[in-house]
This record gives sequence, structure tokens and C-alpha cells, in this order.
Amino acid sequence: MTENLLIHKGNKEDKYKTLLPQIASLLEGENDLIAAMANVAAALKQTFDFFWVGFYRVKGNVLVLSPFQGTLACTRIAYGKGVCGTAWKEKQTQIIPDVDLFPGHIACSSDSRSEIVVPLIHDNEVFAVLDIDSDRLNSFDQTDADYLEKVAALFKNCDF
Repeated sequence: MTENLLIHKGNKEDKYKTLLPQIASLLEGENDLIAAMANVAAALKQTFDFFWVGFYRVKGNVLVLSPFQGTLACTRIAYGKGVCGTAWKEKQTQIIPDVDLFPGHIACSSDSRSEIVVPLIHDNEVFAVLDIDSDRLNSFDQTDADYLEKVAALFKNCDF
């Protein structure tokens, strides 16, 4: 299925509209969280060529690196720390136009300039976050948040 992902040449919203049903198809009937995360990270990276796309899973009191596409990454992030830890704590998507201006930003890569983090929530608890970094400032907006929150909601069938 992955080789059939369509890379739409339209604007950002058009790309999300094309990709969302493809991700839904990838995840349909999939109950393994790691497999689902791996394919979603690859699909987002392939479609948008983001600098870094990946997941961190909640393990006790830390986020632990999970499937990703991109450069080396931080392995563990504490609750409430950095953009990922903040998304976990607040249970809200974080859109950061300039990571250097975010108090407590964790620089896993000095090439990262802007970031969006979307919590994955089941039974009102965050079980993971989707983290996407760009090597350009101001790369993410409400369109990204809206569609990536729809992507996050597709994980409902996975074993947590």
C-alpha cells in the first residue's frame, strides 16, 4: 500500500485531503500501535517532506521515542518538558512558529526551526504524541493542526 501513496502537487490542504483517506485505509483493521505509527510517519514524510516526523509513546512518566522518519532524535522527554511534553501535559496541539522562542525547547536537532505536536488521546488520556519538525520558520498553522488531529483520531483501533 505504501508505494501507492499519492503525492498530490496541490496546496497543503489538498495534500491533507488526499492523504487522510489513504492513512485511514492504512490503519483500517490495524491494531498494532508500532506498525500504525511507522506507516503514518512514512506517509507524512513522503507527502510533505517534513524535516522530521515521528511519535513518542507515554511510558510511565516519560515520552519514549517510537517510529519516526528523519535524523536522530531525543530518546526520552519528561512530562511537561519541551514542546512534546507540553502537548502531553496540556492535552492540546502545540504550534510553534520558532522553536528558539519556546521556553524550555529541547533541541534534539539544531536544524529544527518550527514544530507542531499533536497528542494522541484515548479515554481522555494521552498515550502518545505526533511530533513534526521543519527546518524552516513558521511552517505550521491551523490547517496542519486540524488535519493532523484527524490523523491522530485514526489510531482508535490500536492496542495501547
